[in-house]
Amino acid sequence: MSKPKISIYTDGACSGNPGPGGWGALLEWNGKKKELSGGEPHTTNNRMEMQAVISALAELKKPCEVHIYSDSALIVNAFNQNWIENWQRKGWKKADKKPVENRELWEKMLQNMAPHDVFFHKVKGHSDDKRNNIVDKLAVEASKKQF
Repeated sequence: MSKPKISIYTDGACSGNPGPGGWGALLEWNGKKKELSGGEPHTTNNRMEMQAVISALAELKKPCEVHIYSDSALIVNAFNQNWIENWQRKGWKKADKKPVENRELWEKMLQNMAPHDVFFHKVKGHSDDKRNNIVDKLAVEASKKQF
């Protein structure tokens, strides 16, 4: 039996970097939609982008084929260009030998991805992608609640 196919759109926002931040996610499957959001009073944009993916994956109750759409080049490239495997192989060090930032979030993301077949897709931020605009609005609204 094939796995359910889920589309997840994610975004993060931060007022100042670091500063108050928020994240948003939109899950779609079988014609159903679920919106999620949250935030932190002192964070970074990258952390919020990552938290959106982590939180969305945590909602899935069984193994799925997951397509994640993000405007975060860092997240998409980390997986599609195998940066994450290189970081792990080098003891969570980047090519410049410096430690990978937000390692605990990368590890949580990998943990939440483990039961699923996950594919990352880059979307252009602040364009006319309706779903990306929805999660951007969720993230910005969540960040405003952190002030």
